[in-house]
Amino acid sequence: MIEGYFGRESVVAGETLAFHVSTGSAAFRVCFYRLGRAVEFVGRTEWLTGVHRPPPPHPDGVAGHADPSVDWDWPAYAYEVPAHWAPGIYVAVFVEEGAGGDPVLDAGTLEGPEREYFVVRPVEPGRHSRILYKKSSFTRHAYNRADHPAAERAASLYDNPVHRTGEDGGPRGHKLSMRRPGGIIDLAYWDAPFIAWLERNGYPVEYCTDLDLHRDPELLDSYDLLLSVGHDEYWSAAMRERVESFVGGGGNVAFLSANTCWWRVHLTDDDTAFVSDTDHHVGGVYPHLPATDLWWADKPDGIGEPENSLTGVSFRNGGMWPGAWPGDRPLDGYTVQHADHWVYRGTGLRDGSDGGPADALGAGTPLIGYECDGAAFAYDADGVARATGADGTPDSFLILGLHVLRPVNADFHTMAWSHWNCPEREAGATGPRAATMGLYTRGGTVFTAGTTDWPTVVGRGQDAAVEQVTRNLLDRLRHRTSGTTGLTAGPPPPTGS
Repeated sequence: MIEGYFGRESVVAGETLAFHVSTGSAAFRVCFYRLGRAVEFVGRTEWLTGVHRPPPPHPDGVAGHADPSVDWDWPAYAYEVPAHWAPGIYVAVFVEEGAGGDPVLDAGTLEGPEREYFVVRPVEPGRHSRILYKKSSFTRHAYNRADHPAAERAASLYDNPVHRTGEDGGPRGHKLSMRRPGGIIDLAYWDAPFIAWLERNGYPVEYCTDLDLHRDPELLDSYDLLLSVGHDEYWSAAMRERVESFVGGGGNVAFLSANTCWWRVHLTDDDTAFVSDTDHHVGGVYPHLPATDLWWADKPDGIGEPENSLTGVSFRNGGMWPGAWPGDRPLDGYTVQHADHWVYRGTGLRDGSDGGPADALGAGTPLIGYECDGAAFAYDADGVARATGADGTPDSFLILGLHVLRPVNADFHTMAWSHWNCPEREAGATGPRAATMGLYTRGGTVFTAGTTDWPTVVGRGQDAAVEQVTRNLLDRLRHRTSGTTGLTAGPPPPTGS
């Protein structure tokens, strides 16, 4: 068995990449691949001496499970990343001696326990592209159970978490180290298909991780468009502040994601771990409620800064589908509003203003889900859904697509908080829940897809109109311009356009 992880999962081309490996083999090497329109082999290390190290035992004595809160401190190795490597997300496969030749990877064989990903950033930020793709690495770590087929360790923020009281002067909450193995899961589902689509369609992008955004106050200065992709749940205060400032200064953001900016994290241990005061149980008991690192909840029970004020939407007005991940979900798509908006250019979709029925964006595909976000809304006299702002959504937010959520499983909607045995949080919902697609301008323009699986539908080519909307977004927002939320034809823009 061989496993590994990176000291930091982001490196500038030409710099040294540190990685940590435990193996029962006398020797191993690492093969490297870049995600693009295809999965491309780019290099390998020499054979390295293998050392086996067990994971640290769980501090609460949970039998058979590892400690998710500490650096696993496995033997360290180093690799100098070639200076010519292009910006991108790369996969490292840890190969034991005697396992045969270099593994052959493609989009269907990315997942596995003996591999990890890392980001290569350019020496000169913004030189290749003014679009920055943010890999939601904090969220990945939160869900990483550090499992292996030979060892179900179930060690994460959700499985046997470790809670810190804060009495030592550090932040209170569940602590999680980012120096643990775990393999590739979310990368294969959301990122790889979308990255392949971007390159096939001629959109060069540069990449960063959440930690890059957290640590570098000047990171966004070189870009015009920031992409949040897939499941982007955990944000630090520094991340939030930098993106807010970026938008205020004219930068654009496309949230092709959902459950976005739900929990706040506090970086610790020289930024190799984080703490978040969540409502995840420890040994069947919630160590502290209410959980105070919810962005939207009022002080002192939360942070009092609704994520809606940045994203336009919130998970509290959306929902998720229970059952086997990624779960059952409707195939109805988004009911189209304001079909003459530039976002819909070239799709041929109608909004019913011609007297016929409104079309649905992504109808017949699992576009809605597996988690989705919404804005508080009400219908006007013409039956058009408009954001009320009751939940913190900006007044200028224009709803372009809506899917009112109805149960598809017996316990759907009840999951909102009773799923975590926190019914008091049910009060967070403001009106009917609906997956909501829309945008607003406040300096720059912010678009939200309102669903985690937008990049999956696009990347797999499941709906031509969703692909066209994505092209329209990238073409318009990859340059800082004014008036990006105006309608392109037809009647005067509705309020908030």
